[in-house]
Amino acid sequence: MGLHASGTNDPKEVRNWRIHLLAFAVSMSAMAIGYDSSFIGGTQALVAFKRDFGLNVQSQHVRDTLAGNIVSTFQAGTFFGSLLTFPIAERYGRKKGMVLSSIVFCIGATIMTSSDGRLSMIYAGRAITGLGIGCASLIVPVYIAETSPPSIRGRLIGIFEILSQGGGMLGFWINYIVDRTVDPIGPTQWLIPTALQLVPGALLFAASLLAPESPRWLCQKGDWDRARINLTFLRMLPRDHQFIKEELSGIKEQIEFEASKSGAETFKGKVKEMCSKGNRNRIGIGLILMACQNLTGVNIITYYSPRIFETLGIRGTSTKLFATGFYGVAKTLGMIIFSVWLVERLGRRKGLIYGAFVGSLPMWYIGGYVMKADPARVAAAGQYSRNGWGYLAMVCVYLYGFIYCMTWQGITWVYCSEIFPIGIRMICVAITTADQWLWSFIVSRTTPYMITSLGYGTYFFFASLMVLMGIWSFLFVPETKGLTLEDMDRLFGVPERNSDGINGKTFDGGEKGRTELEMVKG
Repeated sequence: MGLHASGTNDPKEVRNWRIHLLAFAVSMSAMAIGYDSSFIGGTQALVAFKRDFGLNVQSQHVRDTLAGNIVSTFQAGTFFGSLLTFPIAERYGRKKGMVLSSIVFCIGATIMTSSDGRLSMIYAGRAITGLGIGCASLIVPVYIAETSPPSIRGRLIGIFEILSQGGGMLGFWINYIVDRTVDPIGPTQWLIPTALQLVPGALLFAASLLAPESPRWLCQKGDWDRARINLTFLRMLPRDHQFIKEELSGIKEQIEFEASKSGAETFKGKVKEMCSKGNRNRIGIGLILMACQNLTGVNIITYYSPRIFETLGIRGTSTKLFATGFYGVAKTLGMIIFSVWLVERLGRRKGLIYGAFVGSLPMWYIGGYVMKADPARVAAAGQYSRNGWGYLAMVCVYLYGFIYCMTWQGITWVYCSEIFPIGIRMICVAITTADQWLWSFIVSRTTPYMITSLGYGTYFFFASLMVLMGIWSFLFVPETKGLTLEDMDRLFGVPERNSDGINGKTFDGGEKGRTELEMVKG
């Protein structure tokens, strides 16, 4: 079974170790995203953290508010970071954008590490790390896509997704390790997981300095000599190789086509194109997909996993963190299966439909178990016996994470990165990425109160939403697997381009073809 796409003219030399290493190196941003999203929930459960920041002397309502603030300030930062990314990446380049994002992220992580019991510094550090993560979450996937050969683009973007889940898994397990091995007398117990944020941030900084600039961006700026040098370096082919000439020719024709559009380079022109027939429906689908990704309920477990396992009757910090660690393992395995096999075989549309309906089943069971057995109340009363139904509820948590990462986690990002035309792709992906972080903020901010007030109703709520998502995907999400970008335009109803002396068949974007233009003299 081949692990690269068929039907392309890529020579085998372009699927080389250099492009894989580059994708892995810049995907340190994904590890930072995963780690930062997952470690904070477990860190808040550590004895030393609760003591140093005064969480152990507060009421449950106050603790819910503080927990929501700590998590949601990060989401607010990512929202604004992703929106600010578009002009920076377009004007100064992908490379400088990645360097900037790593610096901002490390500043925020340093502030958190030096907080010394001051919640205000935790809030500030979380917001600033969020700015860096928001910036990286847009630039790095686009950079990987622009530097990848068509035959392995999906695989290389899959590396980004795998490292994101791997970072989340590390965040879960590091909290468990420090809880078991580090004395909570001092601040070291929570300082270790907090300071470890700096590792992927520093690695991203180093990788960004060494990474070549995107050849496509250099071509857009007219620097064709550097573009050829970088493309030759990445493809590991001779400078005059026919594949290099064809790829540069395709980029040139794309740029010339975009330049032929009246006002296409202005912000007003881009907004006009975004609102045109065949594009506005794509943006609508992208925005709904990113909202639905968060409304699956995945973040209630990712951010508040110790609280979730507490509702299942699991007591003791170490036990809750241990159970949480296996949730990270399940998500990582799901993402590996998605990246290696599922996305190019089952397809996007079927993956969303099946993932929604099948993924809702574990949520229904968890809610029913909590409603019937009320394990948190029983455990609080000192009755720690657990039967097979309780263990099945824990398995359902892992099963849910596995199903989610096989479907909705990866498909939404892939779908939004491939459906937009090249002229407005960056700004459209910026909008959908910001939408993702906005909904992540909303869900993470309200979840602590939902767990406390609704109890089992929280699980029923998200399970119901997943069923509705499956119905919506069936009715409104078209399949895009294996389609060229010209097919995308026809799929979403873009009118045929045929005006002002330009006729012919247009492969907008050029991943599997180039623009064929016939200049007609009047």
